Amino acid sequence: MSEIRLFISTTEKNAEAILALMSDAFEEEGYAIATMEIDEKADIWEASLYLMADEEEEMRERFAAIVQEDFPNATIEREDIPDVDWIAKSLEGLQPVRAGRFVVHGSHDRGTPRAGEIAIEIDAGQAFGTGHHGTTAGCLEVIETVMRSTKIRSALDLGTGSGVLAIAARKLAPVPVLATDIDPIATKVARENVRINGIASGITLETAPGFHHTAFRRHGPFDLIIANILARPLMRMAPQLVAHLAPGGHVVLSGILANQRWKVLSAYNAVGLRHVRTIWRNGWVTIHLDRP
Repeated sequence: MSEIRLFISTTEKNAEAILALMSDAFEEEGYAIATMEIDEKADIWEASLYLMADEEEEMRERFAAIVQEDFPNATIEREDIPDVDWIAKSLEGLQPVRAGRFVVHGSHDRGTPRAGEIAIEIDAGQAFGTGHHGTTAGCLEVIETVMRSTKIRSALDLGTGSGVLAIAARKLAPVPVLATDIDPIATKVARENVRINGIASGITLETAPGFHHTAFRRHGPFDLIIANILARPLMRMAPQLVAHLAPGGHVVLSGILANQRWKVLSAYNAVGLRHVRTIWRNGWVTIHLDRP
C-alpha cells in the first residue's frame, strides 16, 4: 500500500511549534513526523506527517484540527511517497558512527574499528537503531559510562529495535541482557543482529507488548534499564519501569526531544529517581538517572 506525506509550509519557528503539536497528537500511535528546511534564505520549512494512503481522509481532518487554533491560515498539502525502502536508501554509504568506545558500522565497513574500540555491525533494515540517530548514539555513550563505573549484574533493553543497545551492553560486560520490543519484526531483526555480532549467549529476546509480560519478572529486577522509545510512553510507564529496577540501579532514557526533557524528568523524579546527566545530540536528549 502506498504512503503519502501531509505537510504544511511555514517558517522555522512555526514548523517547530507544529512539530510539538503533532508529537502530542500522533507519537503514541507510531506515526512518523518531521520538519525539514526547504529554503534557508527565505526561511521556508515544512512540517510533515507520514501515513498510508488509505488513512488520508481521517488523518487530514485530525492534522487540521490540531493546528487550527494556533495556525488558522495553515494549508495542508500532500505528496505521494514512491515505493522505496527509504531506511536502506537513506543509510547507503553512511560512515561508521563512534560513541565512546563503540563504533557502529555496516557490513561494508568491516575492518573500520581501531584498536581498543568495540565494533557493532548493524545494517540498514526494518528495525530502528543504526547508531546514526542522536538518540542511539547518546544511549551508547551513557551505557559505556555506567557499565565502566558500576557493577551491573543484569540489564534490560526496552524497545530494542535493531538490538544495537543490547549488543553494546553484552559486549561491554558478560551480564545477562533481556531485550524486548512490541514489534515481532524488530525482535526477529535484533536476533539476526545478535548472531551477526558473534554473541552466542547472554541476550534473551522477547516480543513483549507491556510490563505484564512474564519475561520481566523472570529476568528482573535489573541494575540497568535502557529505554530508547518516545517521551510520552516513557512518562506513562515510569512507575512500572521503576518497579523493575534494582536498588541502586541506573536508567537510560532517550527518544526525547529537547523541549520534552523537563516533563520526562518530572515523571521519573516523582517515582524516586535522581537525575545524573543529560546528553544533547541534534535536538534530542538522552537522560541518565539512578535510584539513590
